[in-house]
Amino acid sequence: MSIFVIDDHPLMREAVVMLLRRLRTSTQVVELERLASVSKAIAEHGDPELVCLDLKLPDTNGVSGVREVRQMLPDTSLIVLSASPASDYEDLAREAGADAYVEKSAGAAQIAKVLREFLTEEVEDENAPTVPDKLSKRQKQLLVMLDRGLSNRDIAEQLQISEHTVKVHLWRLFRRLNVKSRSQASHLARTAGLLDL
Repeated sequence: MSIFVIDDHPLMREAVVMLLRRLRTSTQVVELERLASVSKAIAEHGDPELVCLDLKLPDTNGVSGVREVRQMLPDTSLIVLSASPASDYEDLAREAGADAYVEKSAGAAQIAKVLREFLTEEVEDENAPTVPDKLSKRQKQLLVMLDRGLSNRDIAEQLQISEHTVKVHLWRLFRRLNVKSRSQASHLARTAGLLDL
């Protein structure tokens, strides 16, 4: 299954694509600059699981893009990501067939939260990393430090504990997250939003 991101602003499109790739590493994300490219993308990649659509494209007017996507893909989830305030367009976009409306100014955490709601769960692997309900303050500190690429010695110095204690803490944290390495722990922390806690 693929996800289409339709936005003519390269920076915004790339930001959404990066968010999606962090949320779903295995899914193909197709980048499109205009609505006219959608039918070709469907022919190449099949119906997408999700479409993220900017309202203001070179070949759309108002919510016309929402209507067109909905006609082409009646069963696909459709999220509008727009620079326009929700008060101006949200009701119109929903009436035209959008499942959700998110202002681009909402920020990455809010946009990721909405995206997560529309992504079907990937098949669970019992060896896959798990996101715990709650982490201790120390475990959160460790995840932030791992994400910054700090060594055990650096972590020990910052937390004013021995390197041996750091290793014990990391071993417990890896077991809790069901990961085997620092990079896996860091990746899980990023994709699951554990660094924002």
